[in-house]
Amino acid sequence: MKFRDAYGSGKFGLSFEIFPPKMPAGEGALLEAIEALMAFRPSFVTCTYGAGGSTREKTLELTVAIRERFGVSTAAHLTCVGSSYEALRAWLAVAASQRIENIVALRGDPPRGESRFIPADGGPAHATELVAFIRREFPQFGVGVAGYPETHQEAVSPEADLAHLKRKVEAGADAVITQLFYDNRDFFAFRRRYEQAGIRVPLVPGILAIINFAQVQRITTLCGAKLPPALVAQLEDRRDDAEAELKIGVAHAIRQCRELLDAGVPGLHFYVLNKATAPARILEALDLPARAAGRV
Repeated sequence: MKFRDAYGSGKFGLSFEIFPPKMPAGEGALLEAIEALMAFRPSFVTCTYGAGGSTREKTLELTVAIRERFGVSTAAHLTCVGSSYEALRAWLAVAASQRIENIVALRGDPPRGESRFIPADGGPAHATELVAFIRREFPQFGVGVAGYPETHQEAVSPEADLAHLKRKVEAGADAVITQLFYDNRDFFAFRRRYEQAGIRVPLVPGILAIINFAQVQRITTLCGAKLPPALVAQLEDRRDDAEAELKIGVAHAIRQCRELLDAGVPGLHFYVLNKATAPARILEALDLPARAAGRV
């Protein structure tokens, strides 16, 4: 199933994002988590990779393994980091030969310790160029790109960030999956501007339930997302109580998702951090099969 099929004709697209474990022992736990999440009939699973493309080949291997073991459509992440067009062409040719259906095309973050992104010699500098390259040379792939409800931290303004997103879509993206956020007002304001800009491909909210407050604080600092003060106060009161943090995080995510569903989003994309507990609790509360009867 390609991105355009996951959200087309009134279907609801449910997806999970995982990453290749750093240690071989983590792969078994990841596959157990994916197996638990299959009960919710996802449209696809996406697989990212480490900084600088450090697990890029593992991403392909794991993406194929998930598809073959669970019979679910998959998407492999691809960034511009450290890659010439020649290297990207070779990687995409392997992905095509392994029948991967979708690519999530990203610029990627600067390597650790560097403050700005520097493209590789003979490689793309922006996701727009990567999307255009995929569309031109590998048109069989579905292509997804990232959107930023709270504005990308390197953008000079929200308007410039949205204009860049529109260029990515015009280059050939089939869907936009957002960065995580914790205040739906940010998503709804972004969606209004998105629609006013004439962007027509599905805009899918990305959800990361809080299961560890300190971990999420680090993640939001890196990506420029904000945590609502009331939520922070709740979590501060129960810091170092792992079960309480999980309950608070899951409850907040359930409220978020219900409001998003009521507002007619075309799908939900869960950043699951290779664990099933939080997304499973959220989805059990949402009763998605009744809402997503059109999903295949």
